Amino acid sequence: MSRITLASKVWQDPLYFIAFGFGSGLMPIAPGTWGTLVAMPIYLCLAHLGWMVYLSVSLAAFVLGVFVCDHVSRDMGVHDYKGIVWDEVVGYLLTMCLVPVGWVWMLVGFVLFRVFDIWKPQPIRLIDRRVPGGLGIMLDDVVAAVFAWMVMQLLVWAFA
Repeated sequence: MSRITLASKVWQDPLYFIAFGFGSGLMPIAPGTWGTLVAMPIYLCLAHLGWMVYLSVSLAAFVLGVFVCDHVSRDMGVHDYKGIVWDEVVGYLLTMCLVPVGWVWMLVGFVLFRVFDIWKPQPIRLIDRRVPGGLGIMLDDVVAAVFAWMVMQLLVWAFA
């Protein structure tokens, strides 16, 4: 699929639009990083709603992501295409659960999530390689988010 065809598909098909992180996955360099950046204003909108609502929306976004990422990756014929970044959006939201609202915390969460997502220590790497479909696309980022979240909680405990 050419880049122009893909871009028009993202802007016309709601499933592609979501999977590509509202278009951020079309960025030619570091689409995962751009997808994570898209999650930051979403975090700001949700952070003041209470942890139960925040977590419920994040889990709903995960379930939506399993379906959407599976559909789009099958349609493209590529498992975990680099432009599919909804998993980064959800991963960042999970990283930031129960974290104080503030730009420093948001930046630290961003860096931690990206480090774990790119580094992929075990079992993240194993999940990335062995779990197929939309669940696999989403799950490795969720586990990266859990690692980042644990470090964030230690930092919040130590410095907040």
